Amino acid sequence: MNQAEPAPAERVPTRDTPKRVRRVRKNPTPKAGRNLPAAIGVGLAMLLAVLGGLLFLPLGFVLLTTAFAVLGVWEVFRALEAQGTRMPIVPVMVGSLVMPVSAYFGGLEGLLFTMTASSVAVLLWRSIESAAGAPRSVFAGVFTLAWIPFLISFASLSLHTASGPTPVGFWPDGIPEGAWQIASMLLLVVSNDTFGYIVGASFGKHPMAPKISPKKSWEGFAGSVGGAMVIGVLACIFLLDRPWWVGLVLAVGMVAAATAGDLAESMVKRELGVKDMSSILPGHGGVMDRLDSIVFAAPVAYVLFALLSGV
Repeated sequence: MNQAEPAPAERVPTRDTPKRVRRVRKNPTPKAGRNLPAAIGVGLAMLLAVLGGLLFLPLGFVLLTTAFAVLGVWEVFRALEAQGTRMPIVPVMVGSLVMPVSAYFGGLEGLLFTMTASSVAVLLWRSIESAAGAPRSVFAGVFTLAWIPFLISFASLSLHTASGPTPVGFWPDGIPEGAWQIASMLLLVVSNDTFGYIVGASFGKHPMAPKISPKKSWEGFAGSVGGAMVIGVLACIFLLDRPWWVGLVLAVGMVAAATAGDLAESMVKRELGVKDMSSILPGHGGVMDRLDSIVFAAPVAYVLFALLSGV
């Protein structure tokens, strides 16, 4: 969710104001530019579905992650096609279907192998078609594979163990730390969006990247860091059984990754000339408008938890 700057004060309609203008101003657009009740409802439903699958049905969580990756790839494919770039959708879709599952069953080695095989498949698939636009098409396919299914598949890696993935169904010996790590990552991403929006909408005056995302402010970024630190400390105490200061490290890492992901998607959308990737999610836009932060946060969280495993 973008961290909006305060909207300028609106003129109070008078009798001299045209009726059409007065009608429009009776229902001003929210500062977020979205239907906030719908956005909150859809966001909570998605969060509950993801956490429910994560904590009680691990393979269901992996399949839900796969579905999000496939929908995100489809949105990017349509946006690129509208601009005249047609990526090889068949090998990209197959790779998107396989990567999260391969990470769950095969670990990091399985994920890297699937990413490599999918990239080679894109090149071979495009080589049997016409030569016109081939370099751009191949680049678009490999870029999309690396951006969406590869990065989001890191969310499945924490569920993989040395002896294999957890069986389908309820956790047999209690919820393992890997599931709590993913849950903490998701909560930190949500807190980044929530606190960043609240502070940015109320106090934002200094844009972070005005040419890419004019509504994202440094004040909102500070709100994201402060709110995420609180959530990170609480998560370490109640969910992860780690020292409180680990929550501060996780918060800074997640906010930096989530902000980078948000700016990266904003840059892609600006280049493609679209506001949202699609309108599949009421109040949110497209699936990629919700995944933009998570796809960057998932690998950063995986690395941070690996580095802090001995703490």
